[in-house]
Amino acid sequence: MLILFTATIFFGALLLFSVQPMVGRMLLPVLGGAPAVWNTTLVFYQAALLAGYAYAHFATKWLGVRRQAALHLPVLLLPLLALPIAIPYGWTPPPAQNPIPWLLGTLAVTVGLPFFVVSATSPLLQRWFSAGGHHHADDPYFLYAASNGGSLLALVSYPFLVEPRLGLGQQSRWWAAGYIALVVLTAICGAWVWRVARHPVTAEEPASRTASNSSVERLTWRRRLRWVLLAFVPCSLMLSVTTYVTSEIAPIPLMWVIPLGIYLLTFVLVFARRRLVPHQWMVWALPVAAVILVTMLARMTLKAQSFMALGWPVAAHFAGLFIVAMLCHGELANDRPAVSHLTEFYLWISAGGVLGGMFNALLAPLIFPTVLEYPITLLLACALIPQRNAKASTQRAWLLDAALPALLGLFTAGLILMVEHARGISPGLALALECVPPAALCLWFFRRPLRLALGVLAILLATTFALRPEARTLLIARSFFGINRVELFPGAEYIHILMHGTTPHGMQSLEPRSRRTPLLYYTRSGPLGVALAALPNDLRNRVALVGLGAGTIACYAEPGQEWTFYEIDPEVERIARDPRYFTYLQDCPATVKVVLGDARLSLQNVPDGRFGILVLDAYNSDTIPLHLVTREALALYLQKSDPNGALILHITNRHVDLEPVFARLIQDAGLFALCWNDPSSLEEYDRTLRMQSRWLVISRNPQRLSPLAADARWHPPRIQPGLPPWTDDYESVFSVFHWD
Repeated sequence: MLILFTATIFFGALLLFSVQPMVGRMLLPVLGGAPAVWNTTLVFYQAALLAGYAYAHFATKWLGVRRQAALHLPVLLLPLLALPIAIPYGWTPPPAQNPIPWLLGTLAVTVGLPFFVVSATSPLLQRWFSAGGHHHADDPYFLYAASNGGSLLALVSYPFLVEPRLGLGQQSRWWAAGYIALVVLTAICGAWVWRVARHPVTAEEPASRTASNSSVERLTWRRRLRWVLLAFVPCSLMLSVTTYVTSEIAPIPLMWVIPLGIYLLTFVLVFARRRLVPHQWMVWALPVAAVILVTMLARMTLKAQSFMALGWPVAAHFAGLFIVAMLCHGELANDRPAVSHLTEFYLWISAGGVLGGMFNALLAPLIFPTVLEYPITLLLACALIPQRNAKASTQRAWLLDAALPALLGLFTAGLILMVEHARGISPGLALALECVPPAALCLWFFRRPLRLALGVLAILLATTFALRPEARTLLIARSFFGINRVELFPGAEYIHILMHGTTPHGMQSLEPRSRRTPLLYYTRSGPLGVALAALPNDLRNRVALVGLGAGTIACYAEPGQEWTFYEIDPEVERIARDPRYFTYLQDCPATVKVVLGDARLSLQNVPDGRFGILVLDAYNSDTIPLHLVTREALALYLQKSDPNGALILHITNRHVDLEPVFARLIQDAGLFALCWNDPSSLEEYDRTLRMQSRWLVISRNPQRLSPLAADARWHPPRIQPGLPPWTDDYESVFSVFHWD
């Protein structure tokens, strides 16, 4: 029976976390690839998990184990009405509005009922097992490790095993078959409980056997609140790290699953029957990790170019998440109650997770211009370290709690000023010199949580005020789709840059003579300028542009033409139209229209063959939304373009090689294409403001490309053997991903 219960809980968790990335992929064609989509779906799943845990707790409390087991079988059968899982046909988010309400409603209709029922599996079966007389029934919390192990396996296997081999339709059908298997396994467990647990056990009865060997255990509200906070902090930090890493350092959708995987792994480690990592190690490591992370956050904000490389900065953020989650979840495991309160314990943990998710996904984007929730959560984690100072309430102790962090902040500010004025120090060495001494001093505070939290706050403030920013920020605008910043180009008071994360999305010189000069990826001597010059002028009468940015491409428009930009983020349009920052749209002599909403949905309302040229320049930071890189998307572009027209695609990316992806789609559709990888160096960028880029030009008519074919810089796109065409049903980023 122990094997049966463990396997059933493991399999239920496997189903629970395999449905999350699957439904996320289903939502890509309508919402794109913003990190907020992933964070919002996690909030929904946490809310559904809370509902499942509440059902498990109250049904067992009111009915007892045997009657609850009998009730659960018809409940298990209800989700069969909603299978297989699919997004309802024709459901699209409202344009120019916050898509969060639509997304939550769609998730409720699509996956709400199956997720709710499966989420109740782990606490219910643990409670059933505790009532069955097994010799491990006194402390069944180790089964929670099995549950999170199944969740972790599902999460890790999806991008590497499931997504590259199965389309979405196949995944949904396999999930439905797996759910039926779970119903059978749970029914067997329920039949065993009905036979063995003759006397109903409820959470109100004294526990005959408890982990603490006490006959009665009363829960205080202070203890419950601590459970909520210990669950809130790692969940909030997990979402903060996801947002920060995938927008500021490595805008790669593959990175979304790593923080969640770390979060689940810590549950497995702390609730296992044998602790593999001593809890005290995490208590000692947290002050060091917190100081390093807050210093990195401040440096990244003020000196973004210091951390453009992928590698150890990402590893540092993930390591910090691991330490905080291990500490908080370890405290939860150490404070787990008697088995009679098992379902209530999980209920409060789930409530903390929901609050953490809501804080990050719903509240933080409204009240914080940047990812301030990240350092705030780190400070809360420091405050939750157990108090180890017996003299906690003396007046002298409280005074030192304020004075010592203030002195530490002054020391840190002085140290940073010394390092910053020193010459010949690399960014990595500078970070080490600025972090290690304050971290060592802050480690001294770990016996008093308040002092530790204030010490980390002092270091953060000192770093923020002592560092000299490399760029002056004129505007920060945060929306569901990310954080946009307008900055002054270093050393120039008249050049503005639009930044999304670490990626420039447009640049303009506001000198009157240069205002209509395209810069960065869009220069007249670069691939885009050469391609537009080679195409007949009549094709420019009606041009569609997917992705607005600062509106730079409008420089190529001429009087009498009609240019239509499709932009998903309303904040981007507001920035591009504000003459204080950019004037490309204002200065454009053609008729310019901006259509808000997802481009694929908006283009469906356009008459076929309307556009002579369609330019794809849509980016979420450094990443092209994947739903714009499929067979169906290419077919839509062709359908809305003139048969003799051309598609111009911007495919620059630091970590995903999209050239073979489009080469395969072009081959599949029988089209003709040329590619130019413009290898502009950093020296050339500093001199001419021309940035490295890669562009594709596609046409049904090879004659349209003949002027470009005579240029040696243009070549046929590179084909990768064995790469299948990407579709809305199938795509695999892992097959074209690189870490360079």
